[in-house]
Amino acid sequence: MRRAAFQLKKPGMSQPEVLATVSALRQRIRQWRAAGGTVAIVPTMGALHAGHIALVKLARARCERVVVSIFVNPTQFGPTEDFARYPRSLEADLAAIASVGADAVFHPGEAEMYPPGFATTVTLGGPAAAGLEDKFRPTHFQGVATIVAKLLLQASPDAAVFGEKDFQQLAVIRQMVRDLDIPVDIVGAPTLREADGLALSSRNVYLDERQRKFAAHLNQSMQWAARRVRDGEDRLEAVREAAASICGAGFVIDYLELRDARTLAPALPGQAPGELRLLAAARMGRTRLIDNIAVDG
Repeated sequence: MRRAAFQLKKPGMSQPEVLATVSALRQRIRQWRAAGGTVAIVPTMGALHAGHIALVKLARARCERVVVSIFVNPTQFGPTEDFARYPRSLEADLAAIASVGADAVFHPGEAEMYPPGFATTVTLGGPAAAGLEDKFRPTHFQGVATIVAKLLLQASPDAAVFGEKDFQQLAVIRQMVRDLDIPVDIVGAPTLREADGLALSSRNVYLDERQRKFAAHLNQSMQWAARRVRDGEDRLEAVREAAASICGAGFVIDYLELRDARTLAPALPGQAPGELRLLAAARMGRTRLIDNIAVDG
């Protein structure tokens, strides 16, 4: 990739510029492009952890300029979900972003993203109707797709980076970008995990000490089932026994499913393990965790 003439921001420098309006965001990006720079966006809802920072690092490796959006999007939360108590930590987030050298943070208010009279949403099919997250959160992906479409149109980036932990979300966004001919490269970043295998998540802070001790059992049981599938054992039995193990650790399972890694359709008999993904959502107390793994990984 051709490097721009301007000097890149280095990790550890001052806090990134905070932009609160779409017009300010577009003006800054026009200036970057006038200097010959490519632009990546990392959409987040804040409460950043090491997994988010890895996304920013990947964006920095792909493009000369990086903007991180921080917006807790109300339209992707259901009426009984945790919008009000979703963790918000802007000052800590800015410090973390500065440590990896992002150039700007787009931090709009709700009225900026959903002004009075807002009436347009994105209607979805395909992986958004796979019977996974959509079965339990029926309005979630409409909210996600609408806000992501807005961010991509507002920033017009060359690349947008999303984590694979939200694997169905990543599939939905890729489908939307293809279908609507949005000119952006959607980059998926591998899930970051704690030493015991628990996927990093902003919601992990909700786990108490005892729950945290058992939470890693979700991924450990998934890894065990995936190995059995790779070894050619009975797939239904492997998933069924993994589900029993997860429940035995104190989880209530919403789903544990073996799916086509591209379409998220149910796995077909004889389908090669390398084409499969194991996806799960489970609740421990008030905390809902999601995870997924490649069966050939």
